[in-house]
Amino acid sequence: MRLKGKKVAVLAENMYQEMELWVPYYRLKEEGADVVLVAPEKKTYTSKGGYPVTADKASADVSAKEFAGVVIPGGYAPDMMRRDQNLLKLVRECFEQGKVVAAICHAGWVPASAGILKGRTATCFFAIKDDVIHAGAKYVDQEVVVDGNLITSRTPADLPAFCRELVKALEK
Repeated sequence: MRLKGKKVAVLAENMYQEMELWVPYYRLKEEGADVVLVAPEKKTYTSKGGYPVTADKASADVSAKEFAGVVIPGGYAPDMMRRDQNLLKLVRECFEQGKVVAAICHAGWVPASAGILKGRTATCFFAIKDDVIHAGAKYVDQEVVVDGNLITSRTPADLPAFCRELVKALEK
């Protein structure tokens, strides 16, 4: 129960990658964190394969001050997440407050759109590498990159390293 008393937002949108949402979700719960699913609206969303997830809260109804950090899963969901100004505000404010911002795979689009990658080192799925670079980050091809309070990974295969660093960062 290393994260007892910590509240963490996990973002959701349609076309999310199942493992990139559910593995961190359950890993955080296993460590005792209070995990809140946050999405543009409080409704049910479906993964790339049709697996449902129901948001606990709408993005307009949360604030960065509530959370110790935010996890952004990949898939194609981040392309829709970055269109929601409230989700971007949540990510930006968590980052600015020194809280953990963790993004895996295509989720790099969200920190890019939130304007928090400039001067940071990050990784992502190779197809969005140029987006991350154009947002001002130094791209590296590693399973997980921790740059201050920013944690990034490339693919579902990197989930063990991603979750390990996520839990370690939230313990602080």
